[in-house]
Amino acid sequence: MEGASFGAGRAGAALDPVSFARRPQTLLRVASWVFSIAVFGPIINEGYVNADSGPELRCVFNGNAGACRFGVALGLGAFLACAAFLLLDVRFQQISSVRDRRRAVLLDLGFSGLWSFLWFVGFCFLANQWQRTAPGPGTAQAGDAARAAIAFSFFSVLSWVALTVKALQRFRLGTDMSLFATEQLSAGAGQAYPGYPVGSGVEGTETYQSPPFTETLDTSPKGYQVPAY
Repeated sequence: MEGASFGAGRAGAALDPVSFARRPQTLLRVASWVFSIAVFGPIINEGYVNADSGPELRCVFNGNAGACRFGVALGLGAFLACAAFLLLDVRFQQISSVRDRRRAVLLDLGFSGLWSFLWFVGFCFLANQWQRTAPGPGTAQAGDAARAAIAFSFFSVLSWVALTVKALQRFRLGTDMSLFATEQLSAGAGQAYPGYPVGSGVEGTETYQSPPFTETLDTSPKGYQVPAY
């Protein structure tokens, strides 16, 4: 079964880089990849400020180290996942097995849905902790980084929800057997069916040597005499 399936063409077909780069799914993955950098990058660089009571560093989000760790872990996970799924999209058309394609789409659907939920939780968590953060010198210094992380967390929610919808559409599309059936019909159309033997249309008289069911009839059977009137 090498026809079109799950939104991709026939296995082994050449990949057009221009059309691949213009696909909505590719653009969403690149956008999600950039958004993830914009989340964990500012937190790593400027998310930890000096505490007012000493030289130790504390998280800019209300001093909650869990908020910074969660944002970094979420962003790094999205960064690696976008790169992996982008590579899978490039290799997807080379997968000949429909079952393997289905597993790849299910993996994309499940991970995208999970990360959409985690991004929503992360956005709410970071926004809540930033709202509770007391103003101070360190807060003012890292305020732009904190607001950037919150903003791109929200953008990541939208992009990953869109990726989930695209994966769901691919899963519902399933296997399109039209191409496969067309190939089979076109291959069979060039083959002529074996015809019946063609004769002259006139049967020779030698075919029937004697009429069927004919016997010599004795008009005067023995022991029978014709009455005289």
